[in-house]
Amino acid sequence: MKKFFKFGCLGLIALVVALIILGVIIAAVSDGDDTSSTDSKVEEKATEKTASNSDKKEEKKDATEEKKDEKKVKEEKKEDVPREYKSALKKAETYASTMYMSKAAIYDQLVSEHGEKFPEEAAQYAMDNIKHDWKKNALKKAETYVDEMAMSTDAVYDQLVSDYGEKFTPEEAQYAVDNLE
Repeated sequence: MKKFFKFGCLGLIALVVALIILGVIIAAVSDGDDTSSTDSKVEEKATEKTASNSDKKEEKKDATEEKKDEKKVKEEKKEDVPREYKSALKKAETYASTMYMSKAAIYDQLVSEHGEKFPEEAAQYAMDNIKHDWKKNALKKAETYVDEMAMSTDAVYDQLVSDYGEKFTPEEAQYAVDNLE
């Protein structure tokens, strides 16, 4: 009796699996009638995507080539720049990013006989090529005056624009005092 029960259960399981497989096959065959039109639509979409992708690849390739050309031109220009000009630019970037100096104050420091002693042409090259947020520098310098010297807003502004002080432009100094916390 136990053997009959075992084989009966196995037979029942096999029957259920066979019915499931048969159902899947029938469903696939019945959907197969519509597949010819569906297949052509899928093929059309795939062709459109391929064409679109090739266009995008061409655009990316063109953009990449343009960037390479621009980079090459910049590198050639960099190679033509005298070492001293490059050094002046590097020093200017250091002053701007660590001491929060203004553009005018950096120029003066670069050409000063008591400072960096760069030729005026090298300092001018540095000023023409430095990329920096001068308003941010003015704000940082203003915060230093307020935090360390407890200066009033008017005194900070005057110090920021002074020819004997930080030499920021009036717009940069105004931005700084307007954004003090």
